[in-house]
Amino acid sequence: MPTANVNDTTLHYRFDGPEDAPVMLISNSLASNLTMWDHQVDALLGLGFRVLRYDSRGHGQSGVTPGPYSIEMLTGDAFGLLDALGIERASFMGCSKGGIRIDARKESEGFLERATRRYVAELNRKNMIGPAVDVPAPDYGTGEREMAWIVDTYTALNPDQLNPFACVTGKPISLHGISGRTEATGRGVAIGVAEATASAEDMEALGLTPGIDGKRVIVQGLGKVGFHAARLLREHGARVVAIAEYDGGVASDAGIDVEAVQQHRVETGSIRGAPGTRTIDSTRDVLELDCDILVPAALENQITAFNAPRIQARIVAEAANGPTDSEGDAILRERGILVIPDLFLNAGGVTVSYFEWLKNIQHVSPERLTSRYQEVATTRVVKALEGATGAHLSDQDFMRAVKGPDEIDLVEAALADTISHAYRSVHETWKSRAMPDLRVAAYTLAIDRVAQSYAVQGIFP
Repeated sequence: MPTANVNDTTLHYRFDGPEDAPVMLISNSLASNLTMWDHQVDALLGLGFRVLRYDSRGHGQSGVTPGPYSIEMLTGDAFGLLDALGIERASFMGCSKGGIRIDARKESEGFLERATRRYVAELNRKNMIGPAVDVPAPDYGTGEREMAWIVDTYTALNPDQLNPFACVTGKPISLHGISGRTEATGRGVAIGVAEATASAEDMEALGLTPGIDGKRVIVQGLGKVGFHAARLLREHGARVVAIAEYDGGVASDAGIDVEAVQQHRVETGSIRGAPGTRTIDSTRDVLELDCDILVPAALENQITAFNAPRIQARIVAEAANGPTDSEGDAILRERGILVIPDLFLNAGGVTVSYFEWLKNIQHVSPERLTSRYQEVATTRVVKALEGATGAHLSDQDFMRAVKGPDEIDLVEAALADTISHAYRSVHETWKSRAMPDLRVAAYTLAIDRVAQSYAVQGIFP
């Protein structure tokens, strides 16, 4: 196993190709290792490169260092590895989500708007955005404001586009967004956790009682996902005992008023010192407190080989993208901790984004097609029951009984149905096929569905 001492750790690397060829350094994405490139190496060799790949620190066979992994560390490791191997010149490639690296807290609104609009202009120039091409949505550090800038820029650049508002989701309602999108991911997390904890058999194996009621919950990240997940879990009877943010956390064994902590954050800029809580300096320390359900709702790679042995939760509900790396995931599985994987659990946002996209493509809100009809039909039923029984509802109760659904009613019902059905499918795959865990079951189910599609429709040309 070739390794190199780089900065403060050891990096495992591998060469493929002739020694006299120009070097292509490739970096694996987080929560994976250098084997992710196995199927691309031959193509790169065919282009005349000597391929150098390595495990990022904390992954594969490279060393583990405490704390988050930053872009500065990635850059330092890449240059450090090249220096350690005596390579003066190399091409570099990797893979990640697209985005702009900006600390929104330190920049003016005018700068953020110019940067966002320029980004959209570049995407549009390369045909990388559009209702039938790629449809972005809010992520870390963005929200309705940025989505409004995106749709306005795209519309200006594409005046002949029939469905310009479908180029992005998470928009304000006034720009043809959809009700319930802001809290959709957090709501989906709460629904998924409710489904997972409903199984008496699964909960008994964890030493827990069925249901959310009374469960002690820790949430990492009080953004849109973490806040709404914590709020809704609390409404279902859970006790939020700790909340972590980038600058530390707060805890209370008696339970935390999530809305009060959020208000304290608005007023002071931090959750630290929130009334009725004790402050914890380290975010990582919060993750290791005793609880029943841990909800990492912040960034990637928060649970690794470094801290997974000290996680005390019986359930880890992955509200963020990739909060558990591969080594950490293996340790949690060995310890018998139930991990509800991000692949399924944080899909609420993209699900409601799909509903918004449909609304924009159809140019009509979903309740416009059904609400009045349902109200008229229900009125007939209620009046028939009143005539048959001789009992009569008050005007207020009558109107409440026959009222047709609003947009938010349809969105929340459709989201709940989607998340619940998905979990039951994943769970059935897990149990019926004796899969190691829910993550493997979710990936297996997804791959099976893609394979079935190809098997039915064939491959052409």
